Amino acid sequence: MSFGRGVALVGGATTKFGVRAATWAELAQEAGGALFRAVPALTRADVDSLFVGAAEPERFAFQSHVAPFAAEQMGLAPRRVIQRTELACASGQSAIRSAYAAIASGLSDVAVAVGVEKMNIPSMAEANTSMGCVMDRAWDGAHGATAPPFFAMVAQRHQLEYGTSDDALAAVSEKNHRFANSNPNAQFFDKTFDRAKLGRLPVVAPPLRLGDCSSMTDGAAAVVLVADELATKYTKTPVRVAGTGQYADFHNLANAGSLTDWVGLRHAAGEAFRSAGIGPKDLDFAEMHDCFTISEIVEYEAIGLCPPGAGGQYVLDGRSSLGGDVVVNTRGGLLGCGHPLGATGIAQAVEVFDQFEGRVPAARQVPDPHWALVHNLSGSANVHSVMIYEGAS
Repeated sequence: MSFGRGVALVGGATTKFGVRAATWAELAQEAGGALFRAVPALTRADVDSLFVGAAEPERFAFQSHVAPFAAEQMGLAPRRVIQRTELACASGQSAIRSAYAAIASGLSDVAVAVGVEKMNIPSMAEANTSMGCVMDRAWDGAHGATAPPFFAMVAQRHQLEYGTSDDALAAVSEKNHRFANSNPNAQFFDKTFDRAKLGRLPVVAPPLRLGDCSSMTDGAAAVVLVADELATKYTKTPVRVAGTGQYADFHNLANAGSLTDWVGLRHAAGEAFRSAGIGPKDLDFAEMHDCFTISEIVEYEAIGLCPPGAGGQYVLDGRSSLGGDVVVNTRGGLLGCGHPLGATGIAQAVEVFDQFEGRVPAARQVPDPHWALVHNLSGSANVHSVMIYEGAS
């Protein structure tokens, strides 16, 4: 998919992710302050549009109408487009895609996409009930089909069909937590996990253990997108939005079909690759939606990094680590950083920009990157959103 004008990512920033005392409003303030520090040439008057990714502020923070609320907290007065995007775990990337579409079509010239989520509240039972609303609440939710049981079924099926090992699941978690150890904004920045330690953690939903699951997290992130002709005003290293794709094929789990063949991701990635004019083997790195370890393994297969069933061996062989074929989740992924729903997709884009600019620590810097992919799923892997970025190198 492509539009009329070229669009570039020119900078971004994230707050610290974790269990935060900060309110939803304070997280938005933090993200705004960090963004303007990260892109010093940007002024508030430059920003003509704001797109706010937020999944469940009504339930977690008892706040609706969050787009103008966030604008006020960030000191912005959008004069062309202002809107909220809600797509559960892909709410942040949805904000970026909407900003991209607005700029490409001429509705906007300089847009901020910000994602904010406050998920840690006094009652964990209430928080988990809120997460259950992402599914078909009257049917799937009532039968306990929240995220951990669903992705446990995916893992069980992948193991049955392909012999994928628990060690392969742990290898994903080990890799992503290792990358998170070089990211001070990650929730688990200061915690180390090897496969032996991960294998001793409590079982959440077999075969998934605690280290196979991303966390309930508070955090915010923001990026700036501009029309190509304005990009060099803000950075010497603009990152071009080269392609994007999206697909939804069911919602109720009764209509899911295969648990291990994510048709929606194959379609969304295929559309993104076609619009960018590249293939999966051209990628240098990828930010992928590892809400659970099995997710990353299935995603390797669905976007075409390896054949169906080979995802477990792909990670065990180090092909998604530095020095491998395509480096995956260098910022630490959802497993290492935590998963504040609306902020995740935008934090992934921040990592993409920082990788292309060469300003991440050597422990996770991809050598001379040119192509990057960002993927988010939402719900029961029934919606997939993909963006492809091209660096200047």
